[in-house]
Amino acid sequence: MAVPKQKTGRMSTHSRRSANSKLPTPARSLCPQCGSPKLPHHVCANCGYYRDRAVLETE
Repeated sequence: MAVPKQKTGRMSTHSRRSANSKLPTPARSLCPQCGSPKLPHHVCANCGYYRDRAVLETE
């Protein structure tokens, strides 16, 4: 069985483990009414529209 000649350093271990722990950025889409960025399948917080109809009243 293979045996390593030296102990693996803490930096090498942590950098290898942290390579898979990055969180993906949330998807963004543009509101067709006002053009502001919003989450897909959510009501627009700026104008209150969802799928071409007003759902929330905003001022």
